[in-house]
Amino acid sequence: MTRVPRQDWIRRFVPRPAARLRLVCFPHAGGAASAFHGWAELLPEWIELVAVQYPGRQDRYGEPIPAGIPELAEEILRGAEDITGFDRPTAFFGHSMGALVAFEVARRLQWRTSSPPAALFVSACKAPPARTPRGLTFEENEIRDYLRHLGGSGAALLENDELWEFAFPVICGDLRMAEAYRYAPGAPLTCPVVSIAGDRDPAVTPDDAALWKDCTTGEADARVLRGGHFYFEESLSGLVEILTEGLTRLVPH
Repeated sequence: MTRVPRQDWIRRFVPRPAARLRLVCFPHAGGAASAFHGWAELLPEWIELVAVQYPGRQDRYGEPIPAGIPELAEEILRGAEDITGFDRPTAFFGHSMGALVAFEVARRLQWRTSSPPAALFVSACKAPPARTPRGLTFEENEIRDYLRHLGGSGAALLENDELWEFAFPVICGDLRMAEAYRYAPGAPLTCPVVSIAGDRDPAVTPDDAALWKDCTTGEADARVLRGGHFYFEESLSGLVEILTEGLTRLVPH
């Protein structure tokens, strides 16, 4: 496969070349790197936030969506060299489907390089070994109902036919990847893993999220914040506090 230039994969909203640590963020199904716009300014100066831009959306609209999450993880590793953390400690944050993508990228880094992620933060996502298919048929009305069930401000596009026509192929493609994902048993991660769940999430309970502890031999922590599947829309300050607290332990002071 032709290698994709890394600038096609990574977005920097507030460049911080002198930052001591990098936080790489992976969007949810149907989401884009812009979902993390504004988060960087809430983090301390010593953390540089970057976000992964998946194919098929925004400025990458029209590019094919990969066949599955493992394939997407492989493409990210080939195209985004500077998430590997050779120049500074690098941690991952993934929300919903993005947590699975972050996990699969982290696994591959651990297998193949001497620079695995320093920590993994997983948000609103069941642990890979505990996942079961939702049984989606991917009919348009079913996907609309599913997104309404999850809630969040992004569900507003359901009421705008023009936006929905534009977004549906991307959302459907991402949900197909998530639905088809099957955990492949292998060596656990060795880095700390922090799982975060909303206390009113209709799709992922705090107990579901806590099972991420089985995916690492490192420290594991499970946190709960107020809100639904997109809890950070009302508890972003709490999430930033969790991220900052966890990342503080990774850098010398």
